Amino acid sequence: MRTLIRNARIVDPASGRDAPGELLLADGRVAALDADARAASAERIIDARGLVVAPGLIDLSARLREPGFEFKATLESEMEAAVAGGVTSLACPPDTDPPLDEPGLVDMLRRRAKALSRARLYPIGALTAKLEGGRLTEMAELAAAGCVAFSQANVAVTDTQVLWRALQYAGTFGYPVWLRAEDPWLARGGVAHDGEVATRLGLAGIPVFAETVALGTLIELVRSTRTRLHVCRLSSAAGVALMRAARREGLPVSCDVGIHHVHLSDMDLGYFDAQCRLEPPLRSRRDREALAQALADGTIDCAVSDHTPVDDDHKQLPFAEAEPGATGLELLLPLVLKWGVERKLGLAQTLARVTCEPARILGVEAGRLAPGAPADIVVFDPETAFRVAPETLRSQGKNSPFLGYELAGRVRATLVAGQVVYEQP
Repeated sequence: MRTLIRNARIVDPASGRDAPGELLLADGRVAALDADARAASAERIIDARGLVVAPGLIDLSARLREPGFEFKATLESEMEAAVAGGVTSLACPPDTDPPLDEPGLVDMLRRRAKALSRARLYPIGALTAKLEGGRLTEMAELAAAGCVAFSQANVAVTDTQVLWRALQYAGTFGYPVWLRAEDPWLARGGVAHDGEVATRLGLAGIPVFAETVALGTLIELVRSTRTRLHVCRLSSAAGVALMRAARREGLPVSCDVGIHHVHLSDMDLGYFDAQCRLEPPLRSRRDREALAQALADGTIDCAVSDHTPVDDDHKQLPFAEAEPGATGLELLLPLVLKWGVERKLGLAQTLARVTCEPARILGVEAGRLAPGAPADIVVFDPETAFRVAPETLRSQGKNSPFLGYELAGRVRATLVAGQVVYEQP
């Protein structure tokens, strides 16, 4: 079916375009723009007057909780949450139960996602068997099953020789490795940023150097192996400085930041607010400012939702006992827009951090609006605000530090491969 989107403000971060126009979709791809689109016939017309039309969002970290944690969320609920938030492609970490270390599990997950006809799913395979940090997985078989990269999720490889061999092996075959930088011994037992707030509240702290010590090791290993490394969820100003130096050196590294971390700091813990129990922890206001600025200047490549739905039984506990994580798929767009406004960035530059930049890291052709590109599109109202509340979230996880906030940026429609998969009721 041919679909014409007219009277739109078309924003294409990949080309820098931000101008009125029309968009024609056919056979799952962008067929034409502007005059060529107007001249063509279409079976369906979407009037986007007063709305922004942009590439669908691409999220590099969204836990869907299947297999193994269906009591926290299901593939159906989280895929529905994704398209309701304008997310058309997402990568899921391997920390399921069992972990994504077998080709059959990966194939099953991809088939289930495809059958739902919602967002595109890109599994991240486990780097080591059962994420135990000992034996390497069969990366070639996992890649053949559909894994686009290899990771340990939030589980560190404590044996640096194993980590070295893993990077050597992945680099030999061109497989990207995605890792979080955190020394597990320095972070052991910690639940909050090691600073004044944690001291006042009597919470065990995780120091910034838990990140920088691990990041320094990773950078040294990349310098030796030249393996393509993506550092997940950078959390500190010191970590930003190390990444900036590594990029100046020309090392094949990239990184992302959780969207919560460019808006919140450890001051938001208040009086033990478990909604702010995240992994990595919210750090100081200085760290928050450095992360927001690094995302703006390109040192940090993209923002992610770090979507981690948690059930109430594991979240509504004393802060130190609560499970870390927050829902984020439906809030990624408004929170990115909020960050862009605060940084005084144009809409194209703002959306680049959740469209064409993560597409480049993921190695997919999405994230742009040009003839021949996949017709994965979000139509949204950048001005209309909504209140974040549990009943408004489609995710099975209802926990977020932003509950009660008024956020601007309401998704009106989401299209994947030219098909409308979500429309605002």
